[in-house]
Amino acid sequence: MKQYLLLFRGSDGSTAQQSPDEMQSWMQWMGGLNEKGSLLGAQPLAQSGKQVTGIGKVVTDGPFMEGKEMVGGYLLCKAADYAEAVEISKGCPILEFGDGRVEVREVREMAM
Repeated sequence: MKQYLLLFRGSDGSTAQQSPDEMQSWMQWMGGLNEKGSLLGAQPLAQSGKQVTGIGKVVTDGPFMEGKEMVGGYLLCKAADYAEAVEISKGCPILEFGDGRVEVREVREMAM
């Protein structure tokens, strides 16, 4: 099994503004993944943050981008391959509520 990172983009990324039905959908989806042993972790992200850039390590407030590009949270899961990870992503509630998108990325292993 490989690990995949699902990045949730768009919508407004704010769990504080979600309806009880939306929150229930998230809990059911993640609960099902947990029961299957596929869920490794998941968290929403704050809308504000800091960026450290370049050789000079300049720190600025951010990220500043359009709402549709904002990463609002992530989920780390186990799947046999990209096809299975994409199928997992299709159950994500962000696709049902608003203009959300899910980016699926394989987590590469690092040789130590």
